[in-house]
Amino acid sequence: MKYNQLGESNLLVSEICLGTMTFGQQNTIAQAHEQLDYAIGQGVNFIDAAEMYPVPVQESTQGLTETYIGEWLVRQQRDKVILATKIAGPGRDFHWLRDGKLSLNRKNIELAVDASLKRLQTDYIDLYQLHWPDRYVPRFGETVYDLNKERETVPIVEQLIVFADLIKAGKIRHLGLSNETPWGVSEFSSIAKQMGLPKVVSIQNAYNLINRVFDSALAETCRREKVGLLPYSPLAFGLLSGKYLNGTPAEKTRLNLFQGFGGRYRKPNVEQAVAAYVEIAHAHNLKPSVLALAFIRSRWFVTSTIIGATTLEQLEENLESVNVVLDSAILAEIDAVHTRYPNPAP
Repeated sequence: MKYNQLGESNLLVSEICLGTMTFGQQNTIAQAHEQLDYAIGQGVNFIDAAEMYPVPVQESTQGLTETYIGEWLVRQQRDKVILATKIAGPGRDFHWLRDGKLSLNRKNIELAVDASLKRLQTDYIDLYQLHWPDRYVPRFGETVYDLNKERETVPIVEQLIVFADLIKAGKIRHLGLSNETPWGVSEFSSIAKQMGLPKVVSIQNAYNLINRVFDSALAETCRREKVGLLPYSPLAFGLLSGKYLNGTPAEKTRLNLFQGFGGRYRKPNVEQAVAAYVEIAHAHNLKPSVLALAFIRSRWFVTSTIIGATTLEQLEENLESVNVVLDSAILAEIDAVHTRYPNPAP
């Protein structure tokens, strides 16, 4: 396992991060702890959660993921684990969470941080992320900026002032973004520099073989602002494992269990692109999932790839990817498919 500096922070994170959004829905607490123990044993030191997890988000289960992690974390050497979680923002109908008032103002941020700390049974969070912007932006597969959806927003400078106070209080160490845009990364970075406020060190956006939108404007922005990418959905909700090709897989797969959640992956040319990538994997005696994860690790802007698994066997397979380095010939084949089917699932 290799370890990379996260942005301009002093955190050295494993090149694989364990995503946990299935804990409390598809995984029991015993299974969650088994995954955590195995990942740590393989050199993973980076765990990612969110206050809204598990998914699909429900009032009856919200917060269980952090609770499960907290029950495990109290048995660990805390300074050996880099723990990330996220605050939910406005624009979603989570009426049970802070009475549905989710704008990123001081009151809500402080309530969210304190609730996460309690569930996680820890005194501090290493990386605290904004799950999606307070302002309106297209997200989760939307591709068009709709002026009619704009809403009032808490100014970025006000958000950063609150996070500065939380860092000073020792409750969080570093700040990250998620589902952000080039403008958002630039604005957070610029205001932080001008005002002497905490600079964001990471961005967590979707990135995989069928969604390489990050390659252009965001890649340049993050390079210049020294913000590391933590790609989520590296297997495109399991599609890039090949298990959805030529028929319907077992009932307990995510796309079958959570109808509507994977809308960004039910678009034209997705199946054709996936089939082409699976063919490349098989031609080189690689598992399709390993090819997909190894490709992400090959990208210069990726700091740590967030993987999620519902079984220990899946986790073991995903972690195999750290031993695979794609040569220039395979990368050229991948780029040829990308040229033929550019970003079918943005």
